[in-house]
Amino acid sequence: MTKKKEIVFIVNPISGTHSKDEVPSLIEENLEKDHFDYQICFTEYAGHAAEIAKACAERQTDIVVAVGGDGTVNEVARSLTHSFTALGIIPCGSGNGLARHLCIPLDIKKAIQIINACKIETFDYGMINDLPFFCTCGMGFDAFISLKFAEAGKRGPITYVENVLKEGLKYKPETYEVSDDTGKKRYKAFLIACANASQYGNNAYIAPGATMKDGEMDVIIMEPFDALEAPQIAADLFMKTITNNSKIKTFRTKSLHIKRKGPGAIHYDGDPIMTGEEIEVHIEHEGIRILTNPDVIEDSGQPNFLLNAFSDFFNNINNVREDIGKTGHRILVINKVLLRKLSKI
Repeated sequence: MTKKKEIVFIVNPISGTHSKDEVPSLIEENLEKDHFDYQICFTEYAGHAAEIAKACAERQTDIVVAVGGDGTVNEVARSLTHSFTALGIIPCGSGNGLARHLCIPLDIKKAIQIINACKIETFDYGMINDLPFFCTCGMGFDAFISLKFAEAGKRGPITYVENVLKEGLKYKPETYEVSDDTGKKRYKAFLIACANASQYGNNAYIAPGATMKDGEMDVIIMEPFDALEAPQIAADLFMKTITNNSKIKTFRTKSLHIKRKGPGAIHYDGDPIMTGEEIEVHIEHEGIRILTNPDVIEDSGQPNFLLNAFSDFFNNINNVREDIGKTGHRILVINKVLLRKLSKI
């Protein structure tokens, strides 16, 4: 008889937008207990998930499942790097970037079925100034938006788009000195993002072509843009066309050194933190084992509910512009139309 695998579910009861009250019963009802022995641990304080996951890795627990949002996933995952223990995900957050990239269902029952299938693959992860990230990290406008998103009273795609459109126009670009194995270049940019996976979360694709298996990160440099270009950039994030935008420069590399004029914010998987003017980013190749969807190879690129809304909106945007006089009023109306369409989804 095959030995059962040991699973520890780490549940963050306050993360994301979903109540976790039903999680234990759903696990009990849907996990194949002929194949797994399990226990459920609820976190009690910041950093508790990392402590539990580290202890599991030290005793070579087969699987540790992060039940929560991107922050919880990052906290658990960073304790499992370069270990035997595999990461599982039951996404219960507002962004769910890694889960979406790996095509792990947002429905809890279906996510448990992925665990039952128990397909484990080895993936890359990234480091920014000794902080692990599994989806994206960044600075400039990128980190600024992460701060605004973290401060928002409500979470989800509408909040994200609203911050990009309204708050982003206030941000002043910085000058960065960027060095990799091809040499050194200077850029005036709104953001520099480094992507191990394809998206921030909420199906906002900053690097549509990124894969977690190539040993490289996609570097995205967004040049300054004016008020009229902001809605298109926001839409491109959701339509997986951001790399076609004229304001975007991209390249791939294993490591990167970035120097800016002074200290500022960076983010790792959406968590903002202040750091100095020197920033180091690199990829750790095949550094973490993760349970994946057996029916999909990373992001399948399936259309999402936001894509249709944005497509419809931009098909009619010229009609909106014709009816508006001044630039400031024009942007306000564009934003309202966009947010109204999103709120109806």
